[in-house]
Amino acid sequence: MSLEKWNPLRELESMKREMDKIWDDVFASPRRVEVPWRRPAERGGVASPAVDIIDKPNEIIVKAEMPGVAKENIDISMQEGTLTLKGEIKEEAEKENGEYSYSERTYRYYSRAINIPVKIAAEAIKATLKDGILSVHLPKAEDLQPKKIKVEIA
Repeated sequence: MSLEKWNPLRELESMKREMDKIWDDVFASPRRVEVPWRRPAERGGVASPAVDIIDKPNEIIVKAEMPGVAKENIDISMQEGTLTLKGEIKEEAEKENGEYSYSERTYRYYSRAINIPVKIAAEAIKATLKDGILSVHLPKAEDLQPKKIKVEIA
């Protein structure tokens, strides 16, 4: 078992975050808009990736931060109007001669479920991963896409 040096600042930072949460709950601004896909806090080693959601006329684009995650460790699913993004940074299989005495690298699991409020053409969903950003293109169903109506002069 390895010993870890006690850092009092880490405990103060944790206490500050908790006090900020309490302060925000008690004195919530009435002008603050609640967003249905607000990012949940990290719990139990599962990080919730930050996302951008772009609503275009023909598609919805979801961009999620997945730094360090290889494309083969990403799982994307769409079921009953919920887009689920999962990714994992796995620990290296082999260690250099001996055990680590100190490591700051994180081996974590990302998971995020986002409710998509429109009908999506599931068979046409596409995803790309570039520079740690996962982009998921969700084409809207044909019946939801804007139709041009030609007006004739009588």
